[in-house]
Order: sequence, then C-alpha cells, then structure tokens
Amino acid sequence: MLRGIYNDPDRFLSNYWTLFPGNYAAGDGARIDEDGDYWLLGRVDDVMNVSGHRISTIEIESALVDHPLVAEAAVCGRADEITGQAIVAFVTLKGGAEGSDDVIKELRAHVGKKIGPIARPATVVITQELPKTRSGKIMRRLLRDVAENRALGDTTTLADPNVLAEIQRQAQAK
Repeated sequence: MLRGIYNDPDRFLSNYWTLFPGNYAAGDGARIDEDGDYWLLGRVDDVMNVSGHRISTIEIESALVDHPLVAEAAVCGRADEITGQAIVAFVTLKGGAEGSDDVIKELRAHVGKKIGPIARPATVVITQELPKTRSGKIMRRLLRDVAENRALGDTTTLADPNVLAEIQRQAQAK
C-alpha cells in the first residue's frame, strides 16, 4: 500500500481513500462467485473507448471466459479510425482446441449477448498460449504491441518467447 504521493497528499486521499470510505482502493477488481470463491479480475482502470463507450477489458475477458470453449482470454484496444479504439481479443481454447471462423463468430456473438453489441471484439486471435512471465502473469502490454502492429517492448521476462512469435503470426493473418 502507498503511504502517499510525492508532493500531492490530496491526490493520494482522493484517488485511494474516497471510493470506499475508510478502506484503501488499490485499483484491482475481484468478485465472489456462488461458491464463495474469489476471482481476481485485474485492474479496474484498464478501459477502452469504443465509439464513446468506456468498456473495461475485464468485462470482455470475463464474458469470453464464460464461454464453454474458452480456457483464458486477454483483451486490449487498438487504434481505429471509425470507433476510436477497436477491441482485440486473444483467446486460448480448452483442451488445445483449434479455432475456426465459426468459433470466432460464436465468441463475438457471445460477448455481444453478455455485454452488448458495442463490446463485440473487432478481432479475435485464437492462440495455443498467451505470453506470460515466469510467474504466470499475462503480459498485456506485449499483446497491445501486437494489436497495434508496433515493435515489441522488453520481452526478457517472458517464460516462452516462442509464444509471442506465434501470436504475432496469428494476428497478422487476421
């Protein structure tokens, strides 16, 4: 937990102590399911602006993972001339299943049904694995680089650099 923000104590109080009075709000989200299990959702401030709608990456990832074929998903935005940002989803299917155009259409429709048509990913990249650190954290900043077709940032902490090369290949095929 932070003890303050250098030269800005008022910002420290307003950013971290006003959302839940008396409790520190770190900016990470979680939910409790019907079994009482906690699901850590990640940053609540990671949002995209799609046609003037602020959409959380967590919402879309949760909708994708809700689909029976999906093992895990990571979502980011990419620049889009029409909508401002377009949603790009990177999805790993259960059991190493192969993706198809029909599966991609089904996943897009599933997100549209769960959240609304504005949240349907513009691009869905099916991959066998997501880029992770050795500790298992998904490296979303590298997925943003892939989605934006930019040079990749630092990849030294990747557990398996080959995963990223395959994701780049899959994304360029879209």
